[in-house]
Amino acid sequence: MLQNKHIVLGICGGIACYKAVDLVSKLQQAGAVVDVIMTESADEFVRPLTFSTMSHRPVYSDLWEPSGQAAETHIRLAEEAELLAIVPATANTIAKLAHGFTDNMLTTVALATQAPLLLAPAMYKDMYTHPATQANLSLLRQRGAYIVEPAVGRLASGTIGTGRLPDTELLLGAIRLTLGRHSGDLVGRRVVVTAGGTQEPIDPVRYVGNHSSGKMGYAIATEARDRGADVVLITGPVSLPAPYGVDLIRIETASQMRDAVMASVNDADVLVMSAAVADFRPAHPSPQKIKKHVGEPSIIASSGQQKQATTEGHAAGDGFSIHLVRNADILADLATMQIGQQRRNREGRLQPLIRVGFAAETENVIANARDKLVRKQLDLLVANDVMRSDSGFGADTNKVYFFHPDETVEDLPVMPKTGVAAAIWDRVLSLLT
Repeated sequence: MLQNKHIVLGICGGIACYKAVDLVSKLQQAGAVVDVIMTESADEFVRPLTFSTMSHRPVYSDLWEPSGQAAETHIRLAEEAELLAIVPATANTIAKLAHGFTDNMLTTVALATQAPLLLAPAMYKDMYTHPATQANLSLLRQRGAYIVEPAVGRLASGTIGTGRLPDTELLLGAIRLTLGRHSGDLVGRRVVVTAGGTQEPIDPVRYVGNHSSGKMGYAIATEARDRGADVVLITGPVSLPAPYGVDLIRIETASQMRDAVMASVNDADVLVMSAAVADFRPAHPSPQKIKKHVGEPSIIASSGQQKQATTEGHAAGDGFSIHLVRNADILADLATMQIGQQRRNREGRLQPLIRVGFAAETENVIANARDKLVRKQLDLLVANDVMRSDSGFGADTNKVYFFHPDETVEDLPVMPKTGVAAAIWDRVLSLLT
């Protein structure tokens, strides 16, 4: 996403500018071309050599240098930039940008460029909340600038409040989002992605669940965001940070997952069901913790409503029985209900909801995946063997097959889950267009 992207990074004179060193380093490592422009006051906090070392490029600051080349340089930077990001953005520079002042290299480039503008304000809390600063930020938003809200925490003054520069990972997410919404191939699309596993309660402290980490679903949602889509991410309990800029809906059970999906897909272009949704749930969860002396639990799975052989919640000989009933099949229900069939795409044509499913298998991967593709009337099915050490739950890589309705099967090599996510959206994009 950032490979060969030309990013002009403005550095203003606040104590938080030391954090921008790490941002420049991470952008450069991701393959971006980073030109740094420093204000004169930023030079008092971090020397230009530091940023030059991290970016592997010259640092610009003096609009009035004696050779006269700065006049040509600020136009070149303005025209070459694919994004102008100002990190940190001080109250002073925000005011200049809002009112069109051009008294230094950074503000001159800002006024001359057609690239999207991203601001990450960082300052003392009362400076940030001051009506003048808020009015200036509001004016810049109206003109299309994207504002990364400052974090709440301990400030350089020692006080606690709003004004901290967010961490590098969040800033990188904001940069990717802004670039995607400006030139991504999914701009104007709304997509729904499910991730993680569900937890079906046995009692208030125990549940029936699975090993899903959510990594694949989060990678899919992040890739869609980076391509400019409006993303709804419906997630079961995971230990992953929320991707910046997506609409996050947290759920626990399969029933909650179904409700969230049904409420989200009516105006969506695409649904990617990568979550590991539990097929069964305890029919009658205990309202209180089941005590150990009741016995060790055993599981009785049932797709029907037949009567339990034992009384749930009580000992049955040397064991304990939990009666399981089948959860709703979300993708199958969608196929029956035909939700999204009357949505108009960007070209004005009626287009159905594109539905992508996943099949995590332990045996007979090809046969089981083909059956699922047909049964659920999917546009694309992604299947993998979760018994492999380099694929499936918890791994950072995945070995998948793509199954298409025309019986075409693509056998992809082992790759990072971010690469699988990109491949999925490449296939979905062809279905959309």
